[in-house]
Amino acid sequence: MKAGDDFFNFYTHDLIRVAVGIPELRVADPAFNGAKTIELMRQAAERKAIIALFPELGLSAYSCDDLFHQRALLDGCHAALGEVLEASRTMSLVTVVGMPLQIENLLYNCAVVVCRGRVLGVVPKTYLPNYREFYEGRQFTPGSAATATTIELAGQRDIPFGSALLFQSRQQPLLKLHVEICEDVWVPIPPSSYAALAGATVILNLSASNVIVAKADYRRQLVSSQSARCLAAYLYSAAGPGESTTDLAWDGHALICENGTMLAESQRFAYHAQLVCSEIDLERLAQERMRQNSFSQNARAERDRTRDFRTIEFSFDLPKEKKLLPSRSYERFPYVPADPGKRDERCSEVYEIQVEGLVTRLKATGIKRVVLGISGGIDSTQALLVCAQAMDRLGYPRTDIFAYTMPGFATSARTLEQAHRLMDAIGCRAEEIDIRPACIRMLKDIGHRHSETNPVYDVTFENIQAGERTSHLFRLANLHNGLVIGTGDLSELALGWCTYGVGDQMSHYAINASVPKTLIQHVVRWVAQRKHLGEETSRVLFDILATPISPELVPTTPDGKAAPATEETIGPYELQDFNLFYTLRFGYLPSKIAFLAWCAWHDREAGSWPEIAPGDRREYRIAEIKHNLHIFLHRFFKLSQFKRSCIPNAPKVGSGGSLSPRGDYRAPSDSESAVWLAQLESVPASEP
Repeated sequence: MKAGDDFFNFYTHDLIRVAVGIPELRVADPAFNGAKTIELMRQAAERKAIIALFPELGLSAYSCDDLFHQRALLDGCHAALGEVLEASRTMSLVTVVGMPLQIENLLYNCAVVVCRGRVLGVVPKTYLPNYREFYEGRQFTPGSAATATTIELAGQRDIPFGSALLFQSRQQPLLKLHVEICEDVWVPIPPSSYAALAGATVILNLSASNVIVAKADYRRQLVSSQSARCLAAYLYSAAGPGESTTDLAWDGHALICENGTMLAESQRFAYHAQLVCSEIDLERLAQERMRQNSFSQNARAERDRTRDFRTIEFSFDLPKEKKLLPSRSYERFPYVPADPGKRDERCSEVYEIQVEGLVTRLKATGIKRVVLGISGGIDSTQALLVCAQAMDRLGYPRTDIFAYTMPGFATSARTLEQAHRLMDAIGCRAEEIDIRPACIRMLKDIGHRHSETNPVYDVTFENIQAGERTSHLFRLANLHNGLVIGTGDLSELALGWCTYGVGDQMSHYAINASVPKTLIQHVVRWVAQRKHLGEETSRVLFDILATPISPELVPTTPDGKAAPATEETIGPYELQDFNLFYTLRFGYLPSKIAFLAWCAWHDREAGSWPEIAPGDRREYRIAEIKHNLHIFLHRFFKLSQFKRSCIPNAPKVGSGGSLSPRGDYRAPSDSESAVWLAQLESVPASEP
């Protein structure tokens, strides 16, 4: 293996590839069905999947009716299983197939779990539908009637038998499988609910599920909601064409879900075999269960039901021998959906949450005016848009918005003009206050060495400007009986890119504090595109979006040297927001975050990534990703928590997290970043 190849293999980062197969089928022809199942098994192994799921009673066909009571069919299924077992010997693959099994003179609808020539266990169907078009009670016995706990099958003895089985991988500790069959997930409390509480992270459902109008939508909802409720992955395989159409029809519906997210789905009504693959993020599931302590509370409450589960261990080789990238896409902007329809919905909801938060705060305080500074940049623009909408909702005039642009030593003509245009377009009360005289006076009062002939552009020089602006805003709020509206965003709080105390960190109500920079950009673009606030407002919004991000605190020096732009110092916000999401939301290792960022941002395949904004064609190599992640980790864990420990009230906006100590993040202000930076060193400096 080349150096670094293991880093570029998703199995290294607790992802696994799974497959759901819909093979060609003939009713009551086990030899044919077994052969077609083996074909898809081989395809799954070639695609480096380690789990392959097939439909209910797939070796016989589901629609055999009373043929299930024929010895020839049952024997044929045993022979087909023998072929599947033999084929599995050379594959690092857990295969789950469905077949009828006669055990102690009773017939069961079973799932057989196979790995490397061994039957790991057999799971009987728990709930047999016997209503409307279903007559399973005529042929089969429910699993709860079984008295045997082990059986003999395919020449193997002491095979675990029962519905309370878990299958644990020795090579991947986070992989624990549970199997249920079709109707089991349609009941109010599916067996998989208890299995998840017992530790199952991946649930496999062999189904037949004939198709009727609108049933596919219900299946999606059912599988998605069960995966979310169980904080698990859920694989579902329904029978396809080839089943008998004497009275029913079949659509071959395969689904792969992860904690409520649909990852992959088959083409319904296909007249050919299908193998649907995707990757499951096992660490995501483990992290969610660790954080959501109600999950463990539920497990303790149901321990009488979960202690009966038996665990069967299995071994196989994980395919880590070379570079292997996930087929599922990771969005470059995890806070912003790539799908235009979902993106519009997200922007609308963010906007409404911010507006609702401000409306409620104004009602609660009895204050009818707001005060805020307008820089001509993106954050204060979003804050002003929210204020305007809040005033409209409350029926207050927009002139109750007291907006101030406060040019300093490095304010550009462009941002100053944009600030005035925006305030005029919104129709708020707009004023300009030049803070430079007050800043010069303070610099002299404290004995700072700065002068026109000897400029000293240090942190004191920068923070005096930020502090002076905030000081003005608070006193203006006193004067006009208004609330100071904070404009700083989640990305700045994460990186500590704000002036502590009497600076842009402080306000009466910080409506942007849990909205990351990249999401704010898209909300502003969404408002502009829909012209919610008029043509002129939209024109200036597009100009603001095209303006480079800068605090504009340090002017160009006499020799023409300009201060570095914000993103030159703290890294590109698009990368840092990616890092923030996976650090705050999931607590991933730095190496995994770097791998996911590389999957999202390197040019793996031309045109394979959706455009988030017009002309979005940026790329980042692994060296750039590692460098900027180093900046993020050091600033987030070592430098910036003290600023977050005392931030103003702000509404939590997204599941990606908030940094309010009263919300969902608490951390010591004097922690170190060493452990994260040390782990980051495992990331290679270049692509193989």
